Amino acid sequence: MTTALLQTTYFGPIQWYQKLYRYDRVFIEQYDSYQKQTYRNRCVIATANGLQTLTVPVEAAGEKCLVRDIRLSDHNQWRRVHWNALLSAYSESPFFDYYADDIRPFFEKKYDYLVDFNEAIRQTICHLLDIQPQVTYTTEYQQQPEGVADFRDIIHAKHPRPDADFLPRRYWQVFERKYGFLANLSVLDLLFNMGNESIFYL
Repeated sequence: MTTALLQTTYFGPIQWYQKLYRYDRVFIEQYDSYQKQTYRNRCVIATANGLQTLTVPVEAAGEKCLVRDIRLSDHNQWRRVHWNALLSAYSESPFFDYYADDIRPFFEKKYDYLVDFNEAIRQTICHLLDIQPQVTYTTEYQQQPEGVADFRDIIHAKHPRPDADFLPRRYWQVFERKYGFLANLSVLDLLFNMGNESIFYL
C-alpha cells in the first residue's frame, strides 16, 4: 500500500489532487506549525490579467500556532472577493455553470477553522472529480515519517521542490492564447475547463 503525506490546502493545486488520486492512502498534516504564503490558505487561478493568488485571511494565535488551531477571519469580505474573482476568471469556461452551484456555498457559509473549511472543500472536489481517496488526518507531528511519501514541503506555493511523478501536461485554458499554458493552478482551473475529463488528467 502506498501512502502520501500532504499539507491541508484551499482549493489546492492539481499536483495535490494528483496525489489523492494516485496513492492508496493519504495523511493530511494538522500538527505542523502554521506558515504564511503556502497552499494551506491560498490558491492560484488564471485571469484575464494573468495569475491571481486568492488568499484566505486567518487568525493565528502566536508564532507557533498549529495548523489545526488556525481560525478563519472575516477580514476584507474575502468570500465575496474570491467568488467574484472566480466569476470573472471562469464564467466563460466550458464547465463553470455546471459546477458553480457546488462551489458557491464555500463563499456563503462561514467556517470557524481553516482545516475544517479545507476538508469540506476537499470532499466536494473529490466528489466532482469522481475520486474516493482514503484520507486520514495526522494525530501528531513527525519530522521524518517512515514508509510515507512526504509532500509537505514539495508541493509549496512559493518554493516548490522537484517532483518526478508530476509532469504538467497541457489542457485547454480560457486565457491560453494570451499567456500560454499555465501549469499546476488550482484544481478549480482544471475542473472549470475540463469538466468530467479532469480525472483522466490526474
